[in-house]
Amino acid sequence: MRLRPLDAAAALAAVAVIVIFALAAYSPSTGSPEVVISGDSGEWIYPLEADRSVQIPGPLGLTTVLIQNHSARVVDSPCKNKLCIAMGAISSPGQWIACLPNKVFVRIEGRSEQASVDANAY
Repeated sequence: MRLRPLDAAAALAAVAVIVIFALAAYSPSTGSPEVVISGDSGEWIYPLEADRSVQIPGPLGLTTVLIQNHSARVVDSPCKNKLCIAMGAISSPGQWIACLPNKVFVRIEGRSEQASVDANAY
């Protein structure tokens, strides 16, 4: 079987696409981690570097998220058990806090400066 010009072009295009996606996936990100807060009324994105207090409305009332010292935590919530407050602060991409009764979800997205292996990766 002989390789035709269009077969070679298709193979080169496939290799080029794989290389482009690999470079995009494994290249260091220039952006910094962000705090993404989701609630019933929308989604908010804040930089992790800027200190601020954010009140997110939910079905039970307002949940207060404090972004401070490159971390985020829930400091007040109208839920009964207050488990979201007990979860403490998050600061690394992939970490999250959920207030299920008030339907508020806080997560860190982006790439950290130092990639580290945690206990879940073992």
